[in-house]
Amino acid sequence: MASSLTTLKYRLWLCLFLLGLASAQLSSTFYSSTCPNALSVIKTAVNTAVSNEARMGASLVRLHFHDCFVNGCDASVLLDDTADFTGEKTSPPNNNSARGFEVIDTIKSQVEYVCPGVVSCADILAVVARDSVVALGGPSWTVQLGRRDSTTASFNAAATNIPPPTLDLNGLISSFSNKGFTAAEMVALSGCHTIGQARCTNFRTRIYNETNIDPSFAETRRLNCPVTGGDDNLAPLDYTSPTAFDNAYFTDLLNERGLLHSDQQLFNGGSTDSQVNFYASNSETFMSDFSNAMIKMGNLSPLTGTSGQIRTNCRRINY
Repeated sequence: MASSLTTLKYRLWLCLFLLGLASAQLSSTFYSSTCPNALSVIKTAVNTAVSNEARMGASLVRLHFHDCFVNGCDASVLLDDTADFTGEKTSPPNNNSARGFEVIDTIKSQVEYVCPGVVSCADILAVVARDSVVALGGPSWTVQLGRRDSTTASFNAAATNIPPPTLDLNGLISSFSNKGFTAAEMVALSGCHTIGQARCTNFRTRIYNETNIDPSFAETRRLNCPVTGGDDNLAPLDYTSPTAFDNAYFTDLLNERGLLHSDQQLFNGGSTDSQVNFYASNSETFMSDFSNAMIKMGNLSPLTGTSGQIRTNCRRINY
């Protein structure tokens, strides 16, 4: 009798243990019963935002990237500063640069209306990134869901974990390696610069001082980025097709038309030259590799199970 009771207790413990493991795993069907309309609500809102401003698609993808590279995909990037912490919005990589917060606010309110307290801000960021890429003509992928939201944010972590545009190739490889990415995955993710824009302050040194740059391209960029002043003036990261998600970014690099120093480092006589060259002529492979790398990025240290919370307002924690 005692033996049978012990066996029953063990089986019960094992079931609970396995259930705990399952609850900590992301799943593409996480909201299928609790909020079945969530994905369609998000997609409609993203399509509207990108239709109103194509650049917004790139900004929304960037929010997901800047979120995941700082203590995992936990929507910490969305938190406003509080008396308890200085958040990530004013850190150097995000200050006067990260945008799209109002779009996330709108999406969150729409999802909350459909199913309150169910869908996390971190999951919204992951889905929004995918839907933004699709809206601009890029590939789709299955987003894993079940992340929960952080209850704090870190100015310092954002300042040190997000790779700056001044990095050389070795620095880029190291920065992404610290997050578990190979050099090949880093190149694939960099291809997201086929959309979006950069501020003059981030490419001024390149267009005036660097030699591995097409002269006519540099001259064109100088028209809107003077030696002094105009720090917030914008230029497209992809010279050829700035609002279409394609592989033209890699063709630009072959022609020394990378806007950022870190962009051109991918094709500058180093170990990633061959991959850039391959992507420039193999769009389908780039799209596939990019999708897989985005799935991997979305799996960076998510909060799951009972960790974190489901924020009602993405800008502040629930009290």
